[in-house]
Amino acid sequence: RALPPAAPAVRQRLRECAARIPEAGAVLDLLEKCPEHQKKGGFPVVVFEGLDATGKTTVTQSVKDTLNGILLRSPPACISEWRTIFDDEPAPIKRAFYAAGNYILASEIAKASTQAPVIIDRYWHSTAAYTIATEINGEVQDLPPVHDEVYQWPEDLLKPDLVLLLTVDPKERVRRLQHRGLEKTKEEAELEANCLFRQRVEESYRRMVNPACQEVDASPPKEEVLQTVLQLIKKHCAL
Repeated sequence: RALPPAAPAVRQRLRECAARIPEAGAVLDLLEKCPEHQKKGGFPVVVFEGLDATGKTTVTQSVKDTLNGILLRSPPACISEWRTIFDDEPAPIKRAFYAAGNYILASEIAKASTQAPVIIDRYWHSTAAYTIATEINGEVQDLPPVHDEVYQWPEDLLKPDLVLLLTVDPKERVRRLQHRGLEKTKEEAELEANCLFRQRVEESYRRMVNPACQEVDASPPKEEVLQTVLQLIKKHCAL
């Protein structure tokens, strides 16, 4: 089943490979220190999702500055240096790493949201959308049906107040990627080479529920996108 693992399964998987991958043991240690069922503080928590080169880095930084917020990323900084190690592992181990990152991030969100608005660059929806799109081959119609449990937010994971999905015309996104000239992740290379994979990722994002993603066209100039985003935050969050 193309479901990202929930916390108990994540722990189990990391335990199984800790002898072979010392970093898995380190991730597990951090995960064990996180209290279960994190509670959000009084400030809003806003997540930005989207494929690479949809403007997440620019927008999240601008929103953080405008709202005097705290910016967090998934995977969180404390484990992100090990990404390359886990990206080369088989899918179940790789997914366990990213899922663990979400639970570790949740404890950072819980703490930060008692101090200021929290802006997050990717969270659970990314892990889920990429898992589903990787494990299901073929076209969008081959994805699990709309109300399938794979699109549900995990019950034991802290929920954000708002999730914004930044989308950009595919040609514009490729242009931005080329302009950046950055090293591509394996999944990004796959996105570029495989139009169907990209469609599956985006459609999986759109099917997520509880919370669902609000789509934002990130093609206009960044000032315009920032204004759209700030209006949505004002509308949906108590600021």
